[in-house]
Amino acid sequence: MQTRNRLLDDVARVANGATGVFSGLKGEVEGLVKDRLEKILVEMDLVPREEFEVVKAMAIKARAENEALLARIEALETAQKKPTAKKTRAAKPAKAD
Repeated sequence: MQTRNRLLDDVARVANGATGVFSGLKGEVEGLVKDRLEKILVEMDLVPREEFEVVKAMAIKARAENEALLARIEALETAQKKPTAKKTRAAKPAKAD
């Protein structure tokens, strides 16, 4: 009976040791995968989310300014096309002496 308990204790120790080894291996594999993914992302020349959001906000602002300027140009062109009713002085005929 004592041999059996001893055997079970040994099996439990081996299992605990294997668990420690596997959890260390898991951490190492995760680190390697993370490093590899970061390298791939850097090679792909992707931008961080923060930079993307800043550029997106700039594009939205530029579009709004562009639309405002376009409306202003259209208003000026419309005003220019309207005929102006200016009174012009007719040239006086020269007096005959």
